[in-house]
Amino acid sequence: MFVSRTGVTDREAAVKASQFAVQNRHILTGKEVLFDQQDVIVSKTDTKGIITYANDIFIGISQYSENELLGAPHSILRHPGMPRCIFRFLWTTIAVGTEVFAYVLNRTKHGNHYWVFAHVTPTVGPGGQITGYHSNRRVPERAAVARIAPLYESLLKVEQSCADKEEGLKKSTQALVDFIAGTGMDYSELVFTL
Repeated sequence: MFVSRTGVTDREAAVKASQFAVQNRHILTGKEVLFDQQDVIVSKTDTKGIITYANDIFIGISQYSENELLGAPHSILRHPGMPRCIFRFLWTTIAVGTEVFAYVLNRTKHGNHYWVFAHVTPTVGPGGQITGYHSNRRVPERAAVARIAPLYESLLKVEQSCADKEEGLKKSTQALVDFIAGTGMDYSELVFTL
């Protein structure tokens, strides 16, 4: 269930926004949108990734209206330059109840992009079951983005080298696992050393 600040939920707006995102995902301006260092982008989703809450900072930077975001899949923001294996890792991690941190490149409604350092945690109900997810995103350190971007580019190339999308995802996931193992750190250590 999601309710906008006005108390009106427009499921049709979310569906149209999702369709718009899919139809226009290839349109990229190359323009990076920045947000203030003290700002925190906040969203909540259900267990399927459907947005149930978006704060004003999220609404502003995404260039979607609140009604377009609420009820839409969080993947509405997926930038085509972001490797899918990172999202698989993220979803696999939070689905078992573990928090995760990740650098993510997002796409705005109008084809701009912005980087975030995301902290995603499961929301647990009274019976201990996961009822959704909560994500806080902050401005990432530019040096960390400069170090993670080449890794993401190489993972994306692995994904795109396969005609079968699932095979590409499998291979890029293995490439990510191999890269992390090669650092001698676990994923969390790696993220915090960038």
